[in-house]
Amino acid sequence: MSGENCILGAIAGDIIGSPYEYNNVKSLDFELFTDETYFTDDSVFTIATMYALLYRTVYSKTYQHFGRNYPHRGYIGILKSWIYSDNPKAYNCWGNGSAMCVSPIGWYCDNIDDVLTEAEKSAKVTHDHPEDIKGAQAVAAAVYLARTGKTKDEIKEFIIDRFDYNLCRKLDEIRPLYGFNESCQGTVPEAIIAFLESTDYENAVRLAVSIGGDSDTIAAMTGGIAEAYYKEIPEDITDFVQVILGPDIMLDVVIPFSKKYRRFG
Repeated sequence: MSGENCILGAIAGDIIGSPYEYNNVKSLDFELFTDETYFTDDSVFTIATMYALLYRTVYSKTYQHFGRNYPHRGYIGILKSWIYSDNPKAYNCWGNGSAMCVSPIGWYCDNIDDVLTEAEKSAKVTHDHPEDIKGAQAVAAAVYLARTGKTKDEIKEFIIDRFDYNLCRKLDEIRPLYGFNESCQGTVPEAIIAFLESTDYENAVRLAVSIGGDSDTIAAMTGGIAEAYYKEIPEDITDFVQVILGPDIMLDVVIPFSKKYRRFG
């Protein structure tokens, strides 16, 4: 299975955004790939979500396994402690960790109710704060609605009605004053707005990075939705992502998950 037919939207967004998390660019004019480009915890946990869904493993154990196998990927202190805990428990965090890795659920589930249930299940093993569950559900729902053929207006309306996010702002209004924010409520709406304003996958990710702040995570969320909507990622991006990830992750997780669940409509 070629890379352009794999589910890589969130992972590619994370990888593209990684050099700019602490070196923000407030423009669409930036290099997609630099010497500092790598995959972060956003990709590690997105791939872990794929694995858990594909092989029906327990989220907590799967996240721990992948976190331990791929250390030094930008985990915050509390998450790092959770990864190595003998008895991992959710820590009522309101950070965006639940939403950064949830996009595979939008491909896996067959109806919106199952999407919302599974997204909550994945979030609650670490981030059981109501805002984090809400953020995970919103991203997964947007991916599901996008891949099943809903229009941008329909996606926007659903997210506003179900989650009460303000999606009526423009990035040109958000960008100038936007600073670093790791909360779901301060990143998920912005990521969705970047998707809504985009014209294709690459443009969506560029818009997400241009917001500033937690660039890799915002771009991961936007990228996951954009891939489901536009149905393709440029080949130069997928080729680079495959090299960054390495063959083991592709062969053991991404390719089999994509073969089984990459479907539209």
